[in-house]
Amino acid sequence: MDMMEALIAGGWLMLPLLGCSLLATVIIIERLWTLRAGRIAPMGLGQEVCSLVARGQVNLYWLESHSPLGGVLAAGLRNARLGHEQVRARLQEAGTAVIHDMERFLSPLGTIAAIAPLIGLLGTVVGMIEVFSVIVSGDGASRTADLAGGISRALVTTAAGLTVAIPALMFHRYFQRRVEDITVRMEEQAGQVVEFLAHYPGELTLAERHEAERQEADGRIAPRVRQP
Repeated sequence: MDMMEALIAGGWLMLPLLGCSLLATVIIIERLWTLRAGRIAPMGLGQEVCSLVARGQVNLYWLESHSPLGGVLAAGLRNARLGHEQVRARLQEAGTAVIHDMERFLSPLGTIAAIAPLIGLLGTVVGMIEVFSVIVSGDGASRTADLAGGISRALVTTAAGLTVAIPALMFHRYFQRRVEDITVRMEEQAGQVVEFLAHYPGELTLAERHEAERQEADGRIAPRVRQP
């Protein structure tokens, strides 16, 4: 039985299952591309920011455009003059926004994993109702095609629902774990910056966005601008 025959045998309930399958595929591909640890929280960025702070060469424009983790660290550095508690608070707020973005579309994927077997079960129930209707009518022997159609619908929709739900559930769990791993990496690097600022003896100097045109060749270093 090819795909078209399966769609016909499963009846109209195959249409929502097909829609769930397409939506789940799009979400999985998009999340695989988006949830890359190297894109969101590059290794060594926290240590690099600490080195730049020590030299007074941190450019917030470069840091914000570097990665989502860079945006989190930039939010904390902007409030460094207000004390370490404010730095931690801003890091937490910015980190929460990044985590929320990483979890985008995971809820629909989990919903698909949950409802696809139920749609398949509904198809099973509808198919068996048709089978028993034919049997109860008393002319089941002359309506073997209807009997076979009902049984086929019951089996095909169940199989289709499980086929959609199993990979959707697997990827949903996988993406949840990836979000947790990236979150831990972000917390570790943000903690490095907070710890460095807590023991930084000098006065913090930062370069702001309007000085981006005066950055040097490496795209990070800009003239010192004293924060108020």
